[in-house]
Amino acid sequence: MRSLSRATARDLCSLLAMTIPNMLDIKFIRENVDLIKQNCQNRLVKVDVDKLLKLDAERRELEAKIDGLRGQRNTGSKTKPTAEEISKMKRLGEEIKSLEEKHGQIYSQYKNLLLEIPNLTHPEVKVSQNEEDNPVLETSGKPAKFKFAPLDHTQLAQNLDLIDFDRATKVSAAKFYYLKNEAALLEFALIQYALEIAVKRGFTPVTTPDLAKQEVLRGLGFNPRGESTQIYNIENTDLSLIGTAEITMGGYHMNEVLNVEDLPKKYVAVSHCFRTEAGSYSKFSKGIFRVHQFTKVEMFQYVLPENSEAAHREVLEIEKKIFKGLELPFRVIDHSTADLGGPAYRTYDLEAWLPGKPGKNGGAGDWAEITSTSNCTDYQARGLNIKYK
Repeated sequence: MRSLSRATARDLCSLLAMTIPNMLDIKFIRENVDLIKQNCQNRLVKVDVDKLLKLDAERRELEAKIDGLRGQRNTGSKTKPTAEEISKMKRLGEEIKSLEEKHGQIYSQYKNLLLEIPNLTHPEVKVSQNEEDNPVLETSGKPAKFKFAPLDHTQLAQNLDLIDFDRATKVSAAKFYYLKNEAALLEFALIQYALEIAVKRGFTPVTTPDLAKQEVLRGLGFNPRGESTQIYNIENTDLSLIGTAEITMGGYHMNEVLNVEDLPKKYVAVSHCFRTEAGSYSKFSKGIFRVHQFTKVEMFQYVLPENSEAAHREVLEIEKKIFKGLELPFRVIDHSTADLGGPAYRTYDLEAWLPGKPGKNGGAGDWAEITSTSNCTDYQARGLNIKYK
């Protein structure tokens, strides 16, 4: 039995490949401490690697002691015990219980720290401390130039009765919306358009639940708790609303062993997505950008480790095909280390030109991320205990 690797694409697309439990392998971390510390620094992640290793050593020492005491207890239980031996077995049981409680406390701290360690980083990714310092790999098409001041999508939608923000705010809250008339039909047409392209490339179409267990989110590297979480949680349950079908498709084969003959497994999923948008106050969020609910098409692959980069490129090419078919000007961005999500080994964004978005130089028009694709190697598969044989 061997481990797999994963590539994912967020928003329009996503990929995964699998391996054994626990994000980065703790054995690898022990043997590459300097590399792990430097990678965390490059990715602006503050985690106490030395404390993790100390807890790991204490955890293993306790496990060895517990196993030894259990062995003694099992040996004693095979014969008819004397009163003295019964007393000894009782003391052994109490000692084992005490060590198990201590182990539980240490293991909880150890696991939480281990989950904070980000994935390794592709050697071609730019090392930068600036989240916006992302190289442009290619550009397709040219932004339209107007002889008049173009209206943005919110003004156009209001004039043409396409989106209703006011009633959505009344019924739900701010940053929700109703699509109406041609805009509602356009959403379904775009979903069908993306599905048809992906299905022709061998992807199996899927619709997914809108809820997932929090163990699935944690296994994928999503934080379902805390002030900065993007996740809506359901009160008095262990369920959360999904922010992406990456969650439900990543959990699809959780705790499974897949046959190598069945790989790759390629899915294209349609789901609703829910996000709190906590911490996005400084980002462009007008109209239907950075809303709390939207519908998304997501490509997701389970592949062998040696094929994850090729799968990542395949998803990128499909995204580009979708954009070119719509005749949208776009550019491909390669995330620098400062902008990579924790599970990602490498991430590409496709940014479209929005004539109505305020430009950085004060003019009209700018680029904005519409979709992305990530290679997560075996990071998420470890967290979800997905293996192949």
